[in-house]
Amino acid sequence: MWFLAVLWASCLLMGTQSQSSTSFRQADAGSGRCQYTFTVDSPTEASCPSPGSSPEMESLKSRLGLLEAMVARLVGGDTLSWSSQGSGSQSGVQDAYKQVMGEKAQLQREKQRLDRQVQDLQQRMEELRQETERLKSRPCMQQPPLRVPQIDNSFRTGSVPALSHLVSRPVNTQGDKSSLRDSKRHLENPGYQEMTAVVTEVSAPNLEGPADISGCGDLVWVQEPKVHRKAETIAGKYGVWMQDPEAKEPYNTEMVWRIDAIGSEVRQLFGYENMDQLSRGFPTKVLLLPESMESTGATMYRGSLYYQQKLSRILLRYDLLSENIAARRDLPHAGFHGQFPYSWGGYTDIDLAVDENGLWAIYSTSKAKGAIMISQLDPENLEVKGTWETKIRKTSVANAFMICGKMYTVASYTSLNTTINYMYDTATSQGKTISVPFKNRHRYNSMVDYNPTQRKLYAWDNYYMVTYNVRLGKQE
Repeated sequence: MWFLAVLWASCLLMGTQSQSSTSFRQADAGSGRCQYTFTVDSPTEASCPSPGSSPEMESLKSRLGLLEAMVARLVGGDTLSWSSQGSGSQSGVQDAYKQVMGEKAQLQREKQRLDRQVQDLQQRMEELRQETERLKSRPCMQQPPLRVPQIDNSFRTGSVPALSHLVSRPVNTQGDKSSLRDSKRHLENPGYQEMTAVVTEVSAPNLEGPADISGCGDLVWVQEPKVHRKAETIAGKYGVWMQDPEAKEPYNTEMVWRIDAIGSEVRQLFGYENMDQLSRGFPTKVLLLPESMESTGATMYRGSLYYQQKLSRILLRYDLLSENIAARRDLPHAGFHGQFPYSWGGYTDIDLAVDENGLWAIYSTSKAKGAIMISQLDPENLEVKGTWETKIRKTSVANAFMICGKMYTVASYTSLNTTINYMYDTATSQGKTISVPFKNRHRYNSMVDYNPTQRKLYAWDNYYMVTYNVRLGKQE
């Protein structure tokens, strides 16, 4: 029965195909007979293509396969061999299905990657928002316009014209009742002298040979930096290192001390016998400070490490011999943890320094409205012995140090060729602009301190621990 149905269907299909390609004619042959003519197109015609090359034939095969499947389902019998002609179509469908599933998986992976990127961007936006809020919270100090002195043609020849002196007033340390906890700051008429990192050529005598280390004077020259060591890890991108100018037993002035200042708990103090051992990276002493320190403002003096306690304005004296805290004192009204740092940041609100006259603190207060304050400290108990207020804002300079009772500021921490641009003399309570060339060879100078015994500047410049020879003389 199914064979007849298939044959009937095939005849119908073939009949449909042959209606347009066959003809039947009847004619008189002339001898009393009829002549019948049946015409079929040549095999080269489109209706009789070569096997396997005609779209119509392929369509016919497909239809026959479908009819066979329908008949098989009707009679419940086994499919005939014609079903094999539809296996190619089934395989094509499976391949198409696999391709679609593969593309779907690829799209899912791409979606997951884009989701991660969106999360990273959202996190970065949140960090930028927090940084914007922090910057908005910092005081915006207005100031009267500065009078720029007229510069004559001598500027082009390399000499630096004299600028107007900036006179400061002595401060009564007992009368400063302001607090950093004040929610509002009155910033009217601050009268600051803003400094910029302008580099000028200055004439200089021949400075070859060893530096003169006798006597005091003004800073007139800073040599090219000399590298002593590079830090090994990210924790050493910035830090503090020094030699004690007045060391005590069991250590001497050759001992080198180093602290990496990056980390949630900065407490390790590394000691090296000398510069050679520092260069080799072999510490002979590792001390763990009892309390964590903040910033790169620590210094070494008379057998003690002086540093700022983390998240406070408390100054600590750590005795190297007993390995204990020997003194602590709150620096009155001093800003801390990012209130009045140097321009590079790093919570450098309080910078301790040593020179020929002793121990100093460089900082600012809310009453000073961000102007640099200088206090001389008693090295035993950290009591404030005297305080001076300058006319230069602390956040406008990259760093500061003391030499012979004079404070000097560095204009930029990233410029390769910058200047030491300001000097304040505590002996006369006067400040003035200067222009002593200074190099940040590695473009991120986070610490500059002076050693009066070595007559050198010690600096930490983007992982590198460097020194600068200096000369003192008479400022023109």
